[in-house]
Amino acid sequence: MDKAHKFKNTLERYIHYRGIDIVLHLKDGQSIELDKNRQMMDDVVIGNLANGVVRIPIADIQSADFFAA
Repeated sequence: MDKAHKFKNTLERYIHYRGIDIVLHLKDGQSIELDKNRQMMDDVVIGNLANGVVRIPIADIQSADFFAA
């Protein structure tokens, strides 16, 4: 299993755990903290932020931090 596929599987698994906080670090330097109402469709992470719904392609994600809430 290649690194990108393993990252996608791990991210998708943690997205479904509501007790985990997730911060995504994007390749453009942005950091986005996802709320509990997040989901993943195909290769896109969907989250609700204060300023609206955000759709982030997995290809744009450099890394992710997971925190137990």
